[in-house]
Amino acid sequence: MKQITPLTITGGKLVTPEGVTEGSIRLVDGLIETLGDIKPQDGDEVLNAKGALITPGLVDLGVFTVDKSACHFGGITRVALMPDQAPPLDYRARIQYAAYSGKPDLWVHPFAAATRGLDGRDLAEIAMMKDAGARAVATGRQWIADSGLMLRLLRYAAMLDLVVVTHAEDAAIVGEAAATAGEMATRLGLPAAPAEAEALAVGRDVALAELTGARVHFRQVTTRAALDLIRAAKGRGVNVTAGITPAHFMLSDLATVDFRTFARMSPPLRNEEDRKAVIEAIGDDTIDVIASGHDPRGPEDKRLPFGDAAPGMAGAETLLPLTLTLVRDGVIDIARALELLATNPAKLLNAPAGSLASGREADVALVDPQKPWIVDTRKMAASAGNTPFDGQPVQGRVLVLLKGGMRV
Repeated sequence: MKQITPLTITGGKLVTPEGVTEGSIRLVDGLIETLGDIKPQDGDEVLNAKGALITPGLVDLGVFTVDKSACHFGGITRVALMPDQAPPLDYRARIQYAAYSGKPDLWVHPFAAATRGLDGRDLAEIAMMKDAGARAVATGRQWIADSGLMLRLLRYAAMLDLVVVTHAEDAAIVGEAAATAGEMATRLGLPAAPAEAEALAVGRDVALAELTGARVHFRQVTTRAALDLIRAAKGRGVNVTAGITPAHFMLSDLATVDFRTFARMSPPLRNEEDRKAVIEAIGDDTIDVIASGHDPRGPEDKRLPFGDAAPGMAGAETLLPLTLTLVRDGVIDIARALELLATNPAKLLNAPAGSLASGREADVALVDPQKPWIVDTRKMAASAGNTPFDGQPVQGRVLVLLKGGMRV
């Protein structure tokens, strides 16, 4: 897909880091040429946004499956693919293949596996995978328990100028737990682990990040104790960032009350106080990224007893409307929402996208933030429709999506 004819989008509201302003945007040769109070030029194709928001395409940091149709529905133009594939992304050729898998209508940025086979024992050939297209290195669904190995990983990644994306749960404490220890897990009789397992993992990795100067991104931070550690580390100038998925700011462990396995997550849903702490952290900039955690699971993985079911949910299609609930609730404004969904993830990936600015890739979405619709697992474009939000009314829909100036 290569843009041939310049395109000017008029009659919309531009969402930039500075806020929302009425204006137009001109896309030329796959890049944003200019935006603001501009007019179409002779020969331009013209698209009337009819009052819709003109936003950057979303950058989804950390999906487990590349679902093009689901991403397009959700306004996502770039995904960062976790290394937890079959086989894992721990070799150069696998990274190269993954990087081309989205062409021509979706950017795929693979994460290199931190260790061979993601077993947490021996470092993988990270430099070779970076040369093949890896945009970051990740520990996958697991935490690296060996502190010496993690130290070497961070030093190596710092030398290569790669961010390390880590899972934040002490594996020795979590074990085979399916829920967070507390009243709900006790009532349901579920195998559970204390929420402190997250803070322990975050505390160690913050200390190692401070020691090495490496960039560390905690893919999901879901508890008040761990968020306090991130907040304090940022205050000291430690180069750490934190992410979250909508499930963890929309739902608490009360969602598991009927043993519904669509609410089985990793990390598991927390109590109501931790959920509120996540919302506070989004509002005060402690959390840097909201991602879908897109991990569709079929009935063979979900129609099992809760403790045996696989964690994960299909999240690409609901990422934008669920994040917009924070805007309607006054937690953040629309510019901050796009910073969390696009600008900050693009920065972590070192991708020339994620914001409306001259010279950036022309990945653009037209969004109606008020358009209502109902989440329906039977109609989802994802390879499996396992979402805890089935039947929930939401607002916010992508009307038009462009990648490199071309409609997808």
